[in-house]
Amino acid sequence: MTDSSAQINALIVDATDPERLAAFWSDVLGRPVVGRTGPYVWLRRENGLVLGFQRADTPKSGKNRMHVDIASPDPAAEQRRIEGLGGRRLEGYDDGGFLVMADPEGNEFCVIPAGPFALDDEGRAHYLERPADA
Repeated sequence: MTDSSAQINALIVDATDPERLAAFWSDVLGRPVVGRTGPYVWLRRENGLVLGFQRADTPKSGKNRMHVDIASPDPAAEQRRIEGLGGRRLEGYDDGGFLVMADPEGNEFCVIPAGPFALDDEGRAHYLERPADA
């Protein structure tokens, strides 16, 4: 492996309404909107990474090829909070054991536990499962 000084500087999300999507993610992440440049709306940089939203003329189509994971000490409570902000839980992902959500424009993301959690040999999580006697 070669040494590289390259690092991820920004994650940019295409959006038909970058103001609306930036406001949603600002509320989800607690990062204020700090700038607007041309077709971009920017959230505050944290841990060296900035999140930006770029105006796109076409709506999202198909499944994301990359997604973000949001860590929370209580994924179920975080789901309810995100739904109150305009996000929604996506159906069809229960077999994987992950809490898969979508933002208002349909971009997928996962809500995972803040601490470590196990994956089985197939890569499935089990943090959403409740004991039978719960």
